[in-house]
Amino acid sequence: MPGRSVCFVSSEVAPFAKTGGLADVSGALPKYLASEGCDVRVFMPFYSTIDTSGHDFHIVDFLKDIPISFGDATLTFTVFTAKLPGSGVDLYCIDCPHLYNRKTIYTDDGDEYLRFALLSRAALECCQRMGWSPEIIHCNDWQSGLIPLYLKTLYKWDGLFARTRTVLTIHNIGYQGVFPSSVIRSLGLADHHRMFDAEDLRAGVVNFMKTGIFYADLLTTVSITYAREIQMAEYGAGLEWWLRLRSRTLVGIVNGVDYNEWSPELDRLIPYNYSVDDLSGKQRNKASLLENMELRRNPALPLFGIVSRLTSQKGFDLFFDILRDFLYRHDVNLAVLGSGDRKYEQFFSAMQGEFPGRVCFYQGFNNRLSHLIEAGSDIFLMPSRYEPCGLNQIYSLRYGTIPVVRRTGGLADTVQHFDPASGAGTGFVFEHFTADGLRWAMERAVETYWNQEQWGRVMRNAMAQNYSWEVQVKRYLQCYDALFV
Repeated sequence: MPGRSVCFVSSEVAPFAKTGGLADVSGALPKYLASEGCDVRVFMPFYSTIDTSGHDFHIVDFLKDIPISFGDATLTFTVFTAKLPGSGVDLYCIDCPHLYNRKTIYTDDGDEYLRFALLSRAALECCQRMGWSPEIIHCNDWQSGLIPLYLKTLYKWDGLFARTRTVLTIHNIGYQGVFPSSVIRSLGLADHHRMFDAEDLRAGVVNFMKTGIFYADLLTTVSITYAREIQMAEYGAGLEWWLRLRSRTLVGIVNGVDYNEWSPELDRLIPYNYSVDDLSGKQRNKASLLENMELRRNPALPLFGIVSRLTSQKGFDLFFDILRDFLYRHDVNLAVLGSGDRKYEQFFSAMQGEFPGRVCFYQGFNNRLSHLIEAGSDIFLMPSRYEPCGLNQIYSLRYGTIPVVRRTGGLADTVQHFDPASGAGTGFVFEHFTADGLRWAMERAVETYWNQEQWGRVMRNAMAQNYSWEVQVKRYLQCYDALFV
């Protein structure tokens, strides 16, 4: 039986454009949907920052110089296509240099709303010109949040979309796409302005994410716990009431991982492959990491790793009060890879200066080094303030690099606290967002590390977890099918 036809719209798709986990999902989920028999077509902007080398991008002949009216203005776009790497899935990139020839994927420019309104409408215009009637249009975050509204207004006339259902996946509710209500005319929706939230209109704004929450047929988010959390004031970023209103159509699905790229057996970016049955390669990777980051070459000592955007969300404020004391009291090493807020960069630089040979901070991003830190570290630190899903803790489990996490969002769903009495558990989990909580979890990790039998058990537990897309994709298929019952 053939699978569903799915139009997948995203502002980021790895490896072409990435700022976070959205790109990883958008680059992987469509491939696994296709492997289940779905007809999947992916749409994204053709940013000028995309590296096209090694990919066969070419213009779609019947998708050239297409005009779309946005209020008093008309924009034109052309579509370039290529295959998603490692698959037969067609990627369609919306080329409009006026909007997408920028230095960064996202901007603070005054036309940011229009950049993603064009993406939303261009995807629908392409479906029309293809004569393709997608059963599912899968929208991702605020950037495609207007699609459900466009289908109920400007495109309602077209029978091509009569059976189409919309899914909106919330990857991070902290980003909502809020703009002045004066943009409604430029969105082409002046005649339908009453379909935006009345309270927002009185406040003089429109909210793309809220609009998607109103009108999508199904809402999903990227972990089971996060689906519950965003219905509470602490995590809902002002949308909790609306999400509670739609709670019966809100589903949490933990993101999958592509184990062809992220597993110690197959990883092409680490010097030594290994498995749960032969961990000798992990120790050799650890030695390589210590050398690479100019840390003390004593592989017997616990090695902590961090790979992250350095932002408040990721919980780095907790280190300010405890890390210095922890390093004085415990003979451990720390490898940090990341960039972000200046105060965190300065903090880790200061730690490197105070503990030379024990702390190394690599400022920026290095994909090969990120894989080596996952493979060579013993313990991975991820004390997030909130975490919709998180991927690094899932990578860490697979590599036998034991995660220290806070019980929130996807971290709560994927890491179980290790109980030495029963031998169950895959990491070290603290409840409350406090420095004392993080210290406690790090202490438990070091204590367990020095017990060879217990450490071997928690490593085996971790490496046995399966969060592959082969498993997680079936949850999406179940959700799609439920829309047609």
